[in-house]
Amino acid sequence: VGGWLILKLLALALLGTAVYASGPGSALRSGQKRTSLGRARGPGALTGHDANGAPLRRSKRGWMWNQFFLLEEYTGTDMQYVGKLHSDGDRGDGSVRYVLTGEGAGSLFKIDEKSGDIHATKRLDREEKAYYILHAKAVNRQTNIALEGESEFIIKIHDINDNEPRFTKNPYYARVPEMSEIGASVIQVTATDADDATYGNSAKVVYSILEGQPYFSVDAETGLIKTALPGMDREVKEQYQVVIQAKDMAGQMGGLSGTTTVSITLSDVNDNPPRFTKALYEFRVRESLELGGTVGVLRAMDADIGENAEMEYRVIGSDGPGMFEIVTNKSNQEGVIRLRKPLDFERKRQYSLRVQVENSLVSSRFLAAGPFTDEASVKVIVEDVDEPPVFDRGNYVLEVKEDARRNTVIGSVSAADPDDKRSPVRYSIDRRTDMDRIFDVHAGNGSLFTLKELDREENAWHNITVIATEYNTPDLVSRVPVYIRILDVNDNAPTFAANYETIVCENAKANQKIQMISATDPDEPSDGHHFFFSLAQEAAGKANFSVRDNKDNTAWILTRRNSYHSLQKSVYHVPVVISDGDFPRQSSTCTLTVRVCTCDRDGNMKLCNAEALTARAGLSTGALVAILLCVIILLMIVVLFAALRRQRKKEPLIISKEDVRDNVVSYNDEGGGEEDTQAFDIGTLRNPEAVDEGKQRRDIIPTESYYNPNPARRPVLVPPRHDNNGDVRDFINQRLQDNDSDPTAPPYDSLATYAYEGSGSVAESLSSLESATTEGDHDYNYLSEWGPRFKKLADMYGGDDSDRES
Repeated sequence: VGGWLILKLLALALLGTAVYASGPGSALRSGQKRTSLGRARGPGALTGHDANGAPLRRSKRGWMWNQFFLLEEYTGTDMQYVGKLHSDGDRGDGSVRYVLTGEGAGSLFKIDEKSGDIHATKRLDREEKAYYILHAKAVNRQTNIALEGESEFIIKIHDINDNEPRFTKNPYYARVPEMSEIGASVIQVTATDADDATYGNSAKVVYSILEGQPYFSVDAETGLIKTALPGMDREVKEQYQVVIQAKDMAGQMGGLSGTTTVSITLSDVNDNPPRFTKALYEFRVRESLELGGTVGVLRAMDADIGENAEMEYRVIGSDGPGMFEIVTNKSNQEGVIRLRKPLDFERKRQYSLRVQVENSLVSSRFLAAGPFTDEASVKVIVEDVDEPPVFDRGNYVLEVKEDARRNTVIGSVSAADPDDKRSPVRYSIDRRTDMDRIFDVHAGNGSLFTLKELDREENAWHNITVIATEYNTPDLVSRVPVYIRILDVNDNAPTFAANYETIVCENAKANQKIQMISATDPDEPSDGHHFFFSLAQEAAGKANFSVRDNKDNTAWILTRRNSYHSLQKSVYHVPVVISDGDFPRQSSTCTLTVRVCTCDRDGNMKLCNAEALTARAGLSTGALVAILLCVIILLMIVVLFAALRRQRKKEPLIISKEDVRDNVVSYNDEGGGEEDTQAFDIGTLRNPEAVDEGKQRRDIIPTESYYNPNPARRPVLVPPRHDNNGDVRDFINQRLQDNDSDPTAPPYDSLATYAYEGSGSVAESLSSLESATTEGDHDYNYLSEWGPRFKKLADMYGGDDSDRES
């Protein structure tokens, strides 16, 4: 099947030329070029046989092409004609159908199935799509069999200058330091053109400046903006608006253009020094201004901004050295003058300062323009303030001897009004510092004197505060501490330095050392203590011991005979006289108790008799015997009373009118749990003194138990409660409460008794425990008044003891 597929194109000069080759059956019609989209086979094809003997046919190739051009942005009213498809197999009878497939086929490009004419249905934009790939073939309309193989061709959209240059930003923002030199780079702008840069000059852009001259310029090819004028000052003008144009067609006539705005800001440089607004500043300040207070504020102006306007202030001269300082407030760059030393209107009423200001950061580029510092004068005027009195000292230290009498003057304080009016001053003592009112001060002259006697040993220092007040202005008050030292006077006698426990062995030898003693004295002489020891003169004649002074504030107690017998005398009292060496000399007599003990050969104590032990405890032998007899008598009375109760018979309560007795309650059982209480005299239970003493009875067996609800306390057994006797119940409840709150109360299985003895008892106390501890302190003559049974005791202890030894 041979045939030619011919695409007939319009003869347009701008569409390019097609490469073609002539072949059998090809011809030019109506002066148009005929182009082939594939290979053509015709009658001139070569034949042959293959290896199997089958015939082979080879056709001659016709001419070929693969692309053509179509103008973009067609503005005609009819559809733009692209070309024509034709096959030699087409006899014009309509049996051939032409088919177009590929990009845009059927929508952008349409083909006439019968004639093979191709048209563009829409305006095409190269910037949207630059080319289209299509496929064409011819088929039999009846059998739909392809007459030719499918051929591929390209329709390329030919570019026209229909897009103007566009900048990547609009607007641009840029900064350049002020005072920059000519040609300093500012910013580079860029414009792009959507047209084809490979065809003609449609996309070739050049830059130019429309606004912003003569300050700035732009490079026509690169779009780099540069400074064009020297010495541009930010303080004169800070913002510039520059308009840049980009034009295609290399700037030729008819080219398209676009513009953008560049906002250029001149950044600050330190090209201006700070300047004070005035050459002389004057401030008034009260003399009561506290240290660190603000005296005044200075403000220097600087045309620069930011860190280039940061300043430092300093005082470079003053007629009051160290009185003032100036610091910089970083938030507003102000200089704050502050006070460093107290002001005194009466001493100096005016100060003059010289202040300098300079930039913190200085550019070396502009140093030649002049110094970046400025100076100003400051006058500070001090205003008077009514001030409180001022003491001539910050504190006072006074001394007085401890034996000073009342109203003794110990010193004085002095304060004066610092103001010109010199108001009189009144003195007083702050009683919160002298609660005991030991001192006082004269209101007019400030003299301090004593109100009470002093004791250095009780308080060696007194710290008080004296108040000074102006008579005319009581609110103005000053205070000063006064330290009063109490000087020592030798008014205390020395005593033993410790409680000595001294023993002497029965087999001791004469001049044997048995005890070293020393002394103490609350006084504090300036040259130290010097104590002297000696035996009391009244004991020197019959003394069994002697005292040897060691001359170093100590002394030895020595024996004066060879042996001692505890049975003859178990305790010796050695009176020692201790005196100091100060003036006036003080002395005291201290008694050293020496016990006689049995010792071994090496002098180690083995045994001391009972008398020595009891004597050390403070009870004599006679007192112990008296206590023992009293206990025996009490036991005999109890036994006798018990025997009488067993033999007693029931008798009327009152035998006769003359037989007057106290109410007596008889019990069948001893101890607690009594039932017959109708005739019991509970006067003692109602005794308030007995109730307050809180003594507990421990000889009553309880019949009921009461459990303490407090788990931290142990239960206490109490007698049963009788509802018909409120006083007894109250008394028992009181004792129960005492046991609950007493940590030493007995456990629940102990016997608790409530008895009365002593001052709260009608019979008072018969115990000898409260008796005097020595025989001499107790008078036993009253025993003779108790009857014949106690006469023996009265004879034994009633007389005077003449055998005492000292």
